[in-house]
Amino acid sequence: MRHWHAWPNALVVTYVLLGWPAGVWLLTLPALWASVLGVLLTAHTLVCSAYLLHDCTHNLVFPGAWANDRLGALLGWINGACVASYPDIKRKHLRHHVDRLDVVTFDYRAILMQSPLWLRRGMLALEWAYVPAVELLMRVLVIATPFAYGTFRERARVTAVLATRIAAFGALALLSVRAALLYALAYLLFLHVLRFMDAFQHTYEIYVSRSPAPAPPDTRRNRQYEHENTFSNLLSERHPWLNILVLNFPYHNAHHAQTGVPWYRLPSLHRTLYEDPGIRTQVVPFRPLLANYHRYRVVRVLAADYGSVARDESRASAFIGAVGVSFLTAI
Repeated sequence: MRHWHAWPNALVVTYVLLGWPAGVWLLTLPALWASVLGVLLTAHTLVCSAYLLHDCTHNLVFPGAWANDRLGALLGWINGACVASYPDIKRKHLRHHVDRLDVVTFDYRAILMQSPLWLRRGMLALEWAYVPAVELLMRVLVIATPFAYGTFRERARVTAVLATRIAAFGALALLSVRAALLYALAYLLFLHVLRFMDAFQHTYEIYVSRSPAPAPPDTRRNRQYEHENTFSNLLSERHPWLNILVLNFPYHNAHHAQTGVPWYRLPSLHRTLYEDPGIRTQVVPFRPLLANYHRYRVVRVLAADYGSVARDESRASAFIGAVGVSFLTAI
Protein backbone atom coordinates (compact mmCIF):
# COMPACT_ATOMS: atom_id res chain seq x y z
CA MET A 1 0.00 0.00 0.00
CA ARG A 2 1.47 3.38 -1.02
CA HIS A 3 0.97 7.11 -0.61
CA TRP A 4 -0.52 8.47 2.64
CA HIS A 5 -1.29 4.99 3.92
CA ALA A 6 2.45 4.31 4.08
CA TRP A 7 3.86 5.08 7.52
CA PRO A 8 7.18 6.42 6.17
CA ASN A 9 5.38 9.37 4.56
CA ALA A 10 3.37 10.05 7.71
CA LEU A 11 6.55 9.95 9.77
CA VAL A 12 8.48 12.35 7.52
CA VAL A 13 5.59 14.80 7.17
CA THR A 14 5.24 14.88 10.97
CA TYR A 15 9.00 15.25 11.42
CA VAL A 16 9.17 18.22 9.04
CA LEU A 17 6.07 20.03 10.33
CA LEU A 18 7.11 19.66 13.96
CA GLY A 19 10.90 19.49 13.66
CA TRP A 20 11.35 22.68 11.65
CA PRO A 21 9.67 25.02 14.17
CA ALA A 22 11.35 23.09 17.00
CA GLY A 23 14.71 23.71 15.33
CA VAL A 24 13.97 27.43 15.00
CA TRP A 25 12.93 27.57 18.66
CA LEU A 26 16.21 25.93 19.70
CA LEU A 27 18.08 28.66 17.82
CA THR A 28 16.59 31.24 20.17
CA LEU A 29 17.97 29.56 23.29
CA PRO A 30 21.31 30.82 24.70
CA ALA A 31 22.90 27.41 25.36
CA LEU A 32 25.59 26.24 22.93
CA TRP A 33 24.10 22.74 22.72
CA ALA A 34 20.74 24.26 21.72
CA SER A 35 22.40 26.31 18.98
CA VAL A 36 24.23 23.31 17.53
CA LEU A 37 21.18 21.06 17.72
CA GLY A 38 18.96 23.84 16.37
CA VAL A 39 21.16 24.44 13.32
CA LEU A 40 21.34 20.71 12.53
CA LEU A 41 17.63 20.11 13.10
CA THR A 42 16.60 23.15 11.08
CA ALA A 43 18.92 22.26 8.20
CA HIS A 44 17.84 18.63 8.14
CA THR A 45 14.12 19.38 8.22
CA LEU A 46 14.67 21.83 5.36
CA VAL A 47 16.41 19.04 3.41
CA CYS A 48 13.57 16.61 4.13
CA SER A 49 11.00 19.24 3.15
CA ALA A 50 12.71 19.62 -0.24
CA TYR A 51 12.82 15.92 -1.02
CA LEU A 52 9.29 15.40 0.24
CA LEU A 53 8.24 18.25 -2.08
CA HIS A 54 10.00 16.35 -4.86
CA ASP A 55 7.82 13.31 -4.18
CA CYS A 56 4.77 15.58 -4.14
CA THR A 57 5.57 16.67 -7.72
CA HIS A 58 5.29 12.99 -8.69
CA ASN A 59 2.08 12.53 -6.65
CA LEU A 60 3.78 9.98 -4.37
CA VAL A 61 2.78 11.21 -0.92
CA PHE A 62 -1.04 11.28 -1.07
CA PRO A 63 -3.37 9.27 -3.34
CA GLY A 64 -4.51 12.29 -5.36
CA ALA A 65 -2.84 15.22 -7.11
CA TRP A 66 -4.80 17.87 -5.16
CA ALA A 67 -3.50 16.77 -1.74
CA ASN A 68 0.06 16.37 -3.06
CA ASP A 69 -0.06 19.86 -4.54
CA ARG A 70 -1.32 21.39 -1.28
CA LEU A 71 1.41 19.70 0.74
CA GLY A 72 4.04 20.61 -1.86
CA ALA A 73 3.02 24.27 -1.68
CA LEU A 74 3.21 24.19 2.14
CA LEU A 75 6.67 22.60 2.03
CA GLY A 76 7.74 25.32 -0.40
CA TRP A 77 6.85 27.92 2.23
CA ILE A 78 9.09 26.12 4.69
CA ASN A 79 12.16 25.79 2.44
CA GLY A 80 11.82 29.03 0.47
CA ALA A 81 10.73 27.55 -2.84
CA CYS A 82 7.43 29.43 -2.51
CA VAL A 83 8.78 32.46 -4.41
CA ALA A 84 8.17 30.40 -7.54
CA SER A 85 4.66 28.99 -7.70
CA TYR A 86 4.33 25.31 -6.91
CA PRO A 87 2.66 24.51 -10.29
CA ASP A 88 5.70 26.01 -12.05
CA ILE A 89 8.08 23.95 -9.90
CA LYS A 90 6.11 20.80 -10.68
CA ARG A 91 5.87 21.52 -14.39
CA LYS A 92 9.57 22.31 -14.72
CA HIS A 93 10.65 19.22 -12.80
CA LEU A 94 8.45 16.90 -14.84
CA ARG A 95 9.96 18.42 -17.99
CA HIS A 96 13.35 17.31 -16.68
CA HIS A 97 12.05 13.73 -16.86
CA VAL A 98 10.19 14.02 -20.16
CA ASP A 99 12.79 16.05 -22.08
CA ARG A 100 15.77 14.26 -20.48
CA LEU A 101 17.53 17.59 -20.11
CA ASP A 102 18.41 19.97 -17.30
CA VAL A 103 15.71 22.52 -18.10
CA VAL A 104 16.49 25.97 -16.69
CA THR A 105 14.77 29.31 -17.13
CA PHE A 106 17.97 31.31 -17.31
CA ASP A 107 21.62 30.62 -17.99
CA TYR A 108 23.44 32.00 -14.98
CA ARG A 109 26.80 31.32 -16.72
CA ALA A 110 25.92 33.72 -19.53
CA ILE A 111 24.75 36.26 -16.95
CA LEU A 112 28.05 36.01 -15.06
CA MET A 113 30.13 36.21 -18.23
CA GLN A 114 28.29 39.40 -19.22
CA SER A 115 28.61 40.89 -15.74
CA PRO A 116 31.40 43.23 -14.57
CA LEU A 117 34.65 41.46 -13.82
CA TRP A 118 34.48 42.37 -10.12
CA LEU A 119 31.10 40.70 -9.77
CA ARG A 120 32.23 37.53 -11.53
CA ARG A 121 35.38 37.36 -9.43
CA GLY A 122 33.35 38.02 -6.31
CA MET A 123 31.04 35.11 -7.09
CA LEU A 124 34.00 32.80 -7.68
CA ALA A 125 35.64 33.98 -4.45
CA LEU A 126 32.48 33.20 -2.50
CA GLU A 127 32.29 29.74 -4.05
CA TRP A 128 35.95 29.18 -3.15
CA ALA A 129 35.03 30.08 0.44
CA TYR A 130 32.20 27.47 0.35
CA VAL A 131 29.42 30.04 0.15
CA PRO A 132 26.86 28.63 -2.35
CA ALA A 133 26.76 31.90 -4.28
CA VAL A 134 25.29 30.41 -7.46
CA GLU A 135 22.35 28.93 -5.55
CA LEU A 136 21.74 32.31 -3.93
CA LEU A 137 21.97 33.99 -7.34
CA MET A 138 19.42 31.55 -8.75
CA ARG A 139 17.00 32.50 -5.98
CA VAL A 140 17.55 36.19 -6.71
CA LEU A 141 16.78 35.49 -10.39
CA VAL A 142 13.60 33.64 -9.41
CA ILE A 143 12.53 36.79 -7.57
CA ALA A 144 13.59 39.17 -10.36
CA THR A 145 12.27 37.30 -13.40
CA PRO A 146 8.54 38.05 -12.88
CA PHE A 147 9.37 41.76 -12.73
CA ALA A 148 11.24 41.50 -16.05
CA TYR A 149 8.95 39.14 -17.95
CA GLY A 150 5.90 38.36 -15.83
CA THR A 151 2.37 39.65 -15.54
CA PHE A 152 1.04 42.10 -12.96
CA ARG A 153 -0.49 39.18 -11.07
CA GLU A 154 2.84 37.33 -10.95
CA ARG A 155 4.63 40.44 -9.73
CA ALA A 156 2.02 41.01 -7.03
CA ARG A 157 2.31 37.40 -5.90
CA VAL A 158 6.11 37.55 -5.65
CA THR A 159 5.92 40.87 -3.78
CA ALA A 160 3.45 39.44 -1.26
CA VAL A 161 5.48 36.26 -0.74
CA LEU A 162 8.71 38.21 -0.36
CA ALA A 163 7.14 40.68 2.09
CA THR A 164 5.77 37.81 4.19
CA ARG A 165 9.11 36.01 4.36
CA ILE A 166 11.07 39.18 5.11
CA ALA A 167 8.61 40.03 7.88
CA ALA A 168 8.96 36.53 9.36
CA PHE A 169 12.76 36.71 9.27
CA GLY A 170 12.65 40.22 10.69
CA ALA A 171 10.47 39.00 13.55
CA LEU A 172 13.02 36.29 14.31
CA ALA A 173 15.82 38.89 14.23
CA LEU A 174 13.87 41.14 16.62
CA LEU A 175 13.53 38.20 18.97
CA SER A 176 17.20 37.27 18.61
CA VAL A 177 19.75 38.50 16.07
CA ARG A 178 21.86 35.49 16.97
CA ALA A 179 18.97 33.15 16.12
CA ALA A 180 18.52 34.86 12.75
CA LEU A 181 22.21 34.44 11.93
CA LEU A 182 22.09 30.79 12.99
CA TYR A 183 19.04 30.25 10.79
CA ALA A 184 20.99 31.71 7.86
CA LEU A 185 23.78 29.23 8.63
CA ALA A 186 21.27 26.36 8.70
CA TYR A 187 19.88 27.50 5.35
CA LEU A 188 23.36 27.55 3.80
CA LEU A 189 23.96 23.99 5.06
CA PHE A 190 20.64 23.00 3.50
CA LEU A 191 21.73 24.49 0.16
CA HIS A 192 25.03 22.61 0.29
CA VAL A 193 23.29 19.27 0.85
CA LEU A 194 20.91 19.84 -2.07
CA ARG A 195 23.60 21.06 -4.44
CA PHE A 196 25.89 18.12 -3.59
CA MET A 197 23.07 15.72 -4.46
CA ASP A 198 22.22 17.61 -7.66
CA ALA A 199 25.84 17.99 -8.72
CA PHE A 200 26.52 14.33 -9.43
CA GLN A 201 23.25 12.81 -10.61
CA HIS A 202 23.32 13.71 -14.30
CA THR A 203 25.53 14.54 -17.24
CA TYR A 204 22.58 15.94 -19.17
CA GLU A 205 22.68 18.84 -21.58
CA ILE A 206 21.42 22.18 -20.25
CA TYR A 207 18.35 23.56 -22.01
CA VAL A 208 17.50 27.22 -21.40
CA SER A 209 13.87 28.10 -22.03
CA ARG A 210 11.13 30.30 -20.57
CA SER A 211 8.52 28.50 -22.64
CA PRO A 212 6.35 25.77 -21.09
CA ALA A 213 6.52 23.88 -24.38
CA PRO A 214 8.60 20.68 -24.56
CA ALA A 215 12.15 20.87 -25.88
CA PRO A 216 12.61 20.08 -29.58
CA PRO A 217 12.62 16.28 -30.00
CA ASP A 218 15.97 14.57 -30.34
CA THR A 219 16.24 10.83 -31.03
CA ARG A 220 19.50 10.74 -29.06
CA ARG A 221 17.65 11.48 -25.85
CA ASN A 222 16.03 8.07 -25.51
CA ARG A 223 15.72 5.80 -22.47
CA GLN A 224 19.26 4.52 -22.99
CA TYR A 225 20.58 8.08 -22.99
CA GLU A 226 18.69 8.76 -19.76
CA HIS A 227 20.16 5.67 -18.11
CA GLU A 228 23.73 6.36 -19.24
CA ASN A 229 23.60 9.99 -18.12
CA THR A 230 21.92 9.40 -14.75
CA PHE A 231 23.87 8.32 -11.68
CA SER A 232 23.15 7.08 -8.19
CA ASN A 233 25.42 8.93 -5.74
CA LEU A 234 24.69 6.87 -2.64
CA LEU A 235 25.91 8.16 0.69
CA SER A 236 26.66 4.54 1.56
CA GLU A 237 26.05 1.11 0.03
CA ARG A 238 27.28 -0.70 3.13
CA HIS A 239 24.95 1.23 5.44
CA PRO A 240 21.80 1.98 3.37
CA TRP A 241 20.08 3.67 6.30
CA LEU A 242 22.36 6.67 5.80
CA ASN A 243 20.60 7.41 2.51
CA ILE A 244 17.34 7.89 4.42
CA LEU A 245 18.87 11.11 5.80
CA VAL A 246 18.17 12.59 2.35
CA LEU A 247 15.01 10.53 1.73
CA ASN A 248 16.83 8.12 -0.58
CA PHE A 249 17.32 10.82 -3.21
CA PRO A 250 20.76 9.34 -4.04
CA TYR A 251 19.02 6.33 -5.64
CA HIS A 252 18.57 8.59 -8.61
CA ASN A 253 18.95 6.13 -11.44
CA ALA A 254 16.25 3.97 -9.85
CA HIS A 255 14.01 7.04 -9.56
CA HIS A 256 14.44 7.82 -13.26
CA ALA A 257 13.83 4.21 -14.18
CA GLN A 258 10.45 4.21 -12.41
CA THR A 259 9.27 7.67 -11.39
CA GLY A 260 6.14 6.27 -9.75
CA VAL A 261 8.08 4.60 -6.94
CA PRO A 262 8.02 6.56 -3.64
CA TRP A 263 11.25 7.37 -1.81
CA TYR A 264 10.98 4.57 0.75
CA ARG A 265 10.81 1.87 -1.96
CA LEU A 266 13.75 3.09 -4.02
CA PRO A 267 16.38 0.93 -2.22
CA SER A 268 14.57 -2.30 -3.12
CA LEU A 269 14.11 -1.09 -6.71
CA HIS A 270 17.80 -0.20 -6.82
CA ARG A 271 18.77 -3.70 -5.69
CA THR A 272 16.61 -5.16 -8.45
CA LEU A 273 18.06 -2.90 -11.12
CA TYR A 274 21.67 -3.56 -10.10
CA GLU A 275 21.62 -7.31 -9.71
CA ASP A 276 23.76 -7.35 -12.85
CA PRO A 277 27.30 -6.18 -11.89
CA GLY A 278 27.84 -5.05 -15.46
CA ILE A 279 25.64 -1.97 -15.07
CA ARG A 280 26.96 -0.80 -11.73
CA THR A 281 28.94 1.90 -13.49
CA GLN A 282 25.90 4.11 -12.84
CA VAL A 283 26.60 3.90 -9.10
CA VAL A 284 29.31 6.41 -8.18
CA PRO A 285 30.88 6.11 -4.71
CA PHE A 286 30.43 8.88 -2.18
CA ARG A 287 34.06 9.55 -1.23
CA PRO A 288 35.40 10.52 -4.68
CA LEU A 289 32.33 12.68 -5.24
CA LEU A 290 32.92 14.47 -1.95
CA ALA A 291 36.51 15.07 -3.06
CA ASN A 292 35.25 16.39 -6.41
CA TYR A 293 32.75 18.64 -4.68
CA HIS A 294 35.71 20.28 -2.97
CA ARG A 295 38.20 20.10 -5.86
CA TYR A 296 35.94 21.53 -8.56
CA ARG A 297 33.93 23.96 -6.44
CA VAL A 298 35.19 26.97 -8.41
CA VAL A 299 35.77 25.29 -11.79
CA ARG A 300 32.20 23.99 -12.07
CA VAL A 301 30.72 27.48 -11.79
CA LEU A 302 31.75 28.42 -15.35
CA ALA A 303 32.51 24.95 -16.76
CA ALA A 304 31.03 24.28 -20.20
CA ASP A 305 29.71 20.85 -19.15
CA TYR A 306 29.51 18.54 -16.16
CA GLY A 307 32.56 16.49 -17.10
CA SER A 308 32.49 12.78 -17.78
CA VAL A 309 32.20 9.50 -15.91
CA ALA A 310 34.41 6.63 -17.04
CA ARG A 311 33.78 2.91 -16.57
CA ASP A 312 36.96 2.04 -14.68
CA GLU A 313 37.71 2.35 -10.96
CA SER A 314 38.67 6.01 -11.30
CA ARG A 315 35.47 6.80 -13.18
CA ALA A 316 34.59 9.80 -11.01
CA SER A 317 37.90 11.64 -11.41
CA ALA A 318 36.69 13.80 -14.32
CA PHE A 319 33.16 14.29 -12.96
CA ILE A 320 33.06 18.06 -12.39
CA GLY A 321 29.39 18.11 -11.57
CA ALA A 322 26.46 20.48 -12.07
CA VAL A 323 25.47 23.64 -10.25
CA GLY A 324 22.35 25.80 -10.43
CA VAL A 325 19.98 22.99 -11.47
CA SER A 326 17.89 22.65 -8.31
CA PHE A 327 14.25 21.70 -8.81
CA LEU A 328 13.43 24.34 -6.18
CA THR A 329 14.54 27.25 -8.39
CA ALA A 330 12.24 26.61 -11.34
CA ILE A 331 9.87 29.28 -12.63
